[in-house]
Amino acid sequence: MEQMDLFSGILSNDAERDEYLELVKKLNHFAELYYAKDEPEISDFEYDSMNNRLKQIEKEHPDWIVPESPSVRVGWKAEKGVLVKHNVPMLSLQDVFSKDEVDEFVNSMIEEFGGEAEFLVETKIDGLSMALRYEEGELKLAVTRGDGITEGEDVTMNARQIPDVVLKMKDPVPYIEIRGEVYMTRKAFADVNAKAEEEGKKTFANPRNCAAGTLRQIDTRITKERGLSLFIFNVQETRGVTFDTHLEGYEYLKRNNVKVIENCFKCKTADEVWAAITKIGEMRGELEYDIDGAVVKLNNLSERSKLGNTIKFPRWAIAYKYPPEVKETRLIDIEVNTGRTGRVTPVAIFEPISLCGTMVSRATLHNQDFIDQMGLGIGDTILVYKSGEIIPKIKGVVAEKRQADWHLYKMPDSCPVCGHKLVRDEGGVDLKCVNLMCPGTLVNRIVNFVSRDCMDIKGFGTEYIRKLTEDGYIKDIADVFELRAKREELIEKKILGLERNTDKLFAAIDDAKRDTPADKVLAGLGIPGVGKATAKELIRTFSSIDAIEEAGKDDLLLVQDIGEISAEAIYNFFHDEGNKALLARLKELGLNFVREESEVQGTALTGLTFCITGTLDGMSRGDAEKLIESNGGKPVSSVSKKTSYLLMGADAGSKERKARELGVPIISLEELKDMITKG
Repeated sequence: MEQMDLFSGILSNDAERDEYLELVKKLNHFAELYYAKDEPEISDFEYDSMNNRLKQIEKEHPDWIVPESPSVRVGWKAEKGVLVKHNVPMLSLQDVFSKDEVDEFVNSMIEEFGGEAEFLVETKIDGLSMALRYEEGELKLAVTRGDGITEGEDVTMNARQIPDVVLKMKDPVPYIEIRGEVYMTRKAFADVNAKAEEEGKKTFANPRNCAAGTLRQIDTRITKERGLSLFIFNVQETRGVTFDTHLEGYEYLKRNNVKVIENCFKCKTADEVWAAITKIGEMRGELEYDIDGAVVKLNNLSERSKLGNTIKFPRWAIAYKYPPEVKETRLIDIEVNTGRTGRVTPVAIFEPISLCGTMVSRATLHNQDFIDQMGLGIGDTILVYKSGEIIPKIKGVVAEKRQADWHLYKMPDSCPVCGHKLVRDEGGVDLKCVNLMCPGTLVNRIVNFVSRDCMDIKGFGTEYIRKLTEDGYIKDIADVFELRAKREELIEKKILGLERNTDKLFAAIDDAKRDTPADKVLAGLGIPGVGKATAKELIRTFSSIDAIEEAGKDDLLLVQDIGEISAEAIYNFFHDEGNKALLARLKELGLNFVREESEVQGTALTGLTFCITGTLDGMSRGDAEKLIESNGGKPVSSVSKKTSYLLMGADAGSKERKARELGVPIISLEELKDMITKG
């Protein structure tokens, strides 16, 4: 019996060890998506639950801890832009999840420093950490957290676009480094996603990831227009001025118009600290931005210095994480909507409940796979929470409350707006309506059709398109080229403005019809998986849109970068009777369906791929791409092992570093021209 118990213990130990290693692998994967790619796959609550289990195992088996464990990682290696060494480590905070843990921390500080211990409780902003360095009062450098210990990314140019970043302090000192959180208000986030949805682009999952992606933008104009905000929460390092307490540092910053954390409570006891945490928790629904907890920290800087830091956390502060508020309700119906991109999305309609201070009754169900995983059926009792305190989400189903006649919900196979058969997109998860005349997708299809990468009809803005579709002047993309017949009526109603503005737009439409090459016409059709690059490759291979229409699936698979799903989508598009009729009409209207021979000037670069970075001397990036394509080459957007050359100009970014790491040859514009000449 004892031998059997021992054997069972060994098996149990092995299973727990396997569980631990699997947790390390998963948590590192999720951390990379969160920190390096700004594309979270799971909620903070799910991540924290897994991380707590990992910590429990490591506490019981400290000899199991591996170097790559998240417990010894501070942030994530910075991979973009120019890297900068940290003067002061940008550490993370020890997370706690209960009142007992908060009390334990506070009482240990009181035991260490007696009645002199003073605590600050602040909102923990859900954003991206950034340090700002000032010399003689002038902003010199802004850097992200990166790995938290050695280096982060230089984001100075983008930081200068944030209204809350003070560029020149009124009361300068020789040197000061401050640390804060870059974030987005809920309104700014909603505006960015609304614009992305309108333009048919990918939307952001939450404000934190939108802020992180925006701060790392190459184009500072995008950073400026997205409306980032900043709260400062710490003075990292100073020369020429000293502070005894954290609050003294705040007062100095306020005098210099620096925006510091606005909800900060001074406390002396564990009960006062918990009361402040509770108060912040109650105000979450009223704030205009997301928070993911409350920070408890010592006010006295000398006490902080005495305690110091672990390899990952300061010993003088903790972060209390609020549990997500979850409530039961009943699923009344599932509504299926066709969005402007053609994507068909199921939406849960449930009995209204109050979450984080607001009433909610709807939540997206994403796609059929999500519904299958949840096991959702009409009438189910469901658990609902708010992701990031904003977006209602379905957490699960209370299966034991199901009715006897329950059945799993299945999405329709036809568009709820036009009745057209739905197709799966490139990723094989979402369903899309590909009917070019579907009213549910019309505005966005026209926006895409007239955009710079397609027909490039200058001055044809979204508002014009919306008015023209709402009033029935545009029912499909071909109607764009027949608007001139309604000239007098449009001028009279001032839909496109006065006479001069209306004629200017008509001239732009005529120019686009005459001058737009076949590949851009093809890109404008909105075929799933066929963007700018794929359209060029298709026209390069088949020479005309008519030839693509006649191609079989096997023929399409021979085209570079086209797989099974894309080939299926292209074939189905060209064999749909409605699309065939529209294509015939576009051809009759005079759009270019055939590749012009003048587009191909030579074959010197055939089979070669080129990535472009930096500012080229005497040539725009667009013209450089045309030069490469006209000589048989292919421009690509990123550097990989398959890239033939990196074409580099002045002020090159991270692509140069990646090219050198991968051994990709780097050439100048003159060297590219020599390659073409010597052909």
